[in-house]
Amino acid sequence: MITPTESRREALTEVARSAAVELDLPYTPGNGPEELDRAAEAAVENGPVSGLVGWTPARRLRELQGTLAPLGAGVVPLKTPRGVQPPTLLTGNEKRSRQAPRLSRLLVDTYTTVPYADLDPARLAGLAYVVMFGMMFGDAGQGLLLILFGLLMRSGLVPALRRFQRTWLFIFGAGMAAVFFGILYGEFFGPTHVIPVLWLEPVENPIPLLIAALIFGAVLLAGAYTVGTINRVREGGWGYALYARSGLAGAMLFLAVGLLAGGLLAGIPAMVIAAAVLAGLALVLIFIGLFVEAGGGATGGVQASVELVDTVIQLGSNLVSFTRLAAFGLTHAALMSIVWQGTTALWHPDWRAVLAVLVFLIGNAITFALEGLVAGIQALRLEYYELFSRVFTDEGRPFKPWSPELPESGADSGPSPEPPAVSHPERQTP
Repeated sequence: MITPTESRREALTEVARSAAVELDLPYTPGNGPEELDRAAEAAVENGPVSGLVGWTPARRLRELQGTLAPLGAGVVPLKTPRGVQPPTLLTGNEKRSRQAPRLSRLLVDTYTTVPYADLDPARLAGLAYVVMFGMMFGDAGQGLLLILFGLLMRSGLVPALRRFQRTWLFIFGAGMAAVFFGILYGEFFGPTHVIPVLWLEPVENPIPLLIAALIFGAVLLAGAYTVGTINRVREGGWGYALYARSGLAGAMLFLAVGLLAGGLLAGIPAMVIAAAVLAGLALVLIFIGLFVEAGGGATGGVQASVELVDTVIQLGSNLVSFTRLAAFGLTHAALMSIVWQGTTALWHPDWRAVLAVLVFLIGNAITFALEGLVAGIQALRLEYYELFSRVFTDEGRPFKPWSPELPESGADSGPSPEPPAVSHPERQTP
């Protein structure tokens, strides 16, 4: 930002009002009205003009130019300095309140700040999370309870739940997924036969459920490798992506494992040979990348060899980790089966009916709380350790616009002997 020295305070006032610029200041910015004078003093002067550097969203550039032009100031676009990562505008709307971020961002923002060059997988991550949760918590009746609880949180009718209000969409989505898988499993508060089995009963058919979990995990890993490869290209070009474990080389190794499994199951030798060739090429590329990263030499060769073995082991363990989708789905179905068996064993048209109802209600409550917590934690673990570890290699930083509190109108034309009165308008942050 270039401005005449005598009007730089007025220009900075307009910049603060716009909440569209993150200034690169030589001190930690404050929020009080004195911040205008501090920023003005930090400007670099060259004759009759002064300047400050910072970041602004590209779509706000023309608006900012129009605001500063009447003051004789302007904005000069500069190339991004080498080794400096631009901030990431996370909300897509810099005027959106920080207290109301997009609901789909919760998973990613808890893990990291998306680097400026990377794709943002927030929506895909949210969808993967609720599907994994539903597969482990497959019960249509208990899923309906989650849906109702999510809607209750969204309504804000319960004051104690308002602090968690922004999580309502995950709870609602998890409930929808639980209902979907519950219908597939024929589970409605357990194997009550209220709804028919459309696919399989987990307790009776654990092997097909295990295979389905592995296939679903392979699909998610393929998506993670795809997004990771795109991110590596955007971060360092095709050369960097070619040798990265979370880029093309890693994706080729994962594809080789898929070809090997398919070739062995289908009995097609050509697929097995293609898998071996592709795996060999991928391992060579990964080793080269690790060797260069380790600094070369004998020590680098040993380190690259160890990390190469670790890469292969991790790939196998990552895929096997998705069997927990079947394991915990089976556990949930088994617990509900025990509850239903106890209910039916106690049921008689006399006083024992009360005991049967109590067993049914208490058993459902305990299973709902226990399995809901377990499924939520396990889905989060799969998201972070198996998927995000391939999508992200660096951590970004969020865009933080410079928007201190401003003096009352008429008090910002210049320094005054007396401290100006201060108003407290609402801050506009991303």
